Amino acid sequence: MCDEGIMTRVTCPQCANELQRSGELMGHCGTCQLDYRIDVSCAQCGATLQRLKACGAVNFWCDDCNELKSKKSAVYKVLSA
Repeated sequence: MCDEGIMTRVTCPQCANELQRSGELMGHCGTCQLDYRIDVSCAQCGATLQRLKACGAVNFWCDDCNELKSKKSAVYKVLSA
């Protein structure tokens, strides 16, 4: 799943196929026909990150660390929708 600039592979927890984007931080598995929510957290402190989107670029903000985080440094978790 590539979410508007988020270039990371997010896979279905049941079949390991790549999820297709179905909304902002949402994914759909075409094989299992299940929808998932994507939780994005800080690799340093584990806090949920706020998504920042401007001029086509996507980054994240960590309130706990009080700093900007790149999409590459974020931790992506697949949760049931």
